[in-house]
Amino acid sequence: MHRISTLRVSPICLGGNVFGWTADPAASEAILDAFAEAGGNFIDTADVYSSWVPGHRGGESETIIGGWLRHHGGRDGIVVATKVAKHPIHRGLRPANIKICLDGSRRRLGVETIDLYYAHEDDPHVPTAEWLGVFDQLVRSGAVRHYGLSNFTPARVAEVIEVATAEDLALPVAVQPQYNLVHRAEVESSGLAALCAEHHLAIVPYYGLAAGFLTGKYARGESAHGPRAARVRSFATDAGFDVVDAVVGVADELGVEPATVALAWLRQQPGVTAPIASASSVEQLPAIMAAAGLKLSRSQAHRLTKASASFA
Repeated sequence: MHRISTLRVSPICLGGNVFGWTADPAASEAILDAFAEAGGNFIDTADVYSSWVPGHRGGESETIIGGWLRHHGGRDGIVVATKVAKHPIHRGLRPANIKICLDGSRRRLGVETIDLYYAHEDDPHVPTAEWLGVFDQLVRSGAVRHYGLSNFTPARVAEVIEVATAEDLALPVAVQPQYNLVHRAEVESSGLAALCAEHHLAIVPYYGLAAGFLTGKYARGESAHGPRAARVRSFATDAGFDVVDAVVGVADELGVEPATVALAWLRQQPGVTAPIASASSVEQLPAIMAAAGLKLSRSQAHRLTKASASFA
């Protein structure tokens, strides 16, 4: 187990964005069962999941996780992270909006306290001290154990820390950026990793498998297909496929799946506490969970880092 402040979390975080989307409720509960049985305890979701699906309103993922928690016999040892600010009806970080969204998330999840509550995106229209004051109140009241920042620039993360320190407000404990072998600059060259190290912020990266691109299931020259095709197309360049080739090469050496190698590389990056990866079926989960115990050799890690250098 790793630590995010007072939270003890597994080295892999299960992404809940697919629950109610590419995984129906029954499949989602089976995935959650398998995740817990494999030693996982850290689950990530958001109030906006899966509002992009026709007929959905957002909150579907939280509802499924809440149902699973009841069937699972409670949340003992389970750490749940969710987010506020991107719901299409309740967007932004206005204080009243945060409180409305928190109540909705707690109701759907069936919990009194959210373990880790992220601001899902920045809101330049609300003074930083104003929304930070609400997060501070939520922490002090016990409605939220800790909070984090997702999709914030390094400059804004630094500002949040500065304001919270000056106003004696609760400090963030984690950041959630996009980070993987074909998307490195947002963390590495931007200064975010150094900032997190300085202020002891856990990095919990999403898209650890680049929307499935790093699993090796897409062929060079093949048109991307499936629900994540639009996202995958942005990675499917010659340079991107060169990275996939390197991942597959290391996976073949080790006798494991490419997904395991891609997540193991990410786990070994400085400051990374637990990469987020999602599974649409139970069959996909073993390759994800195997990354928790795989340590790449220095040579293997170097080859992957070198192959993806153009993304740094």
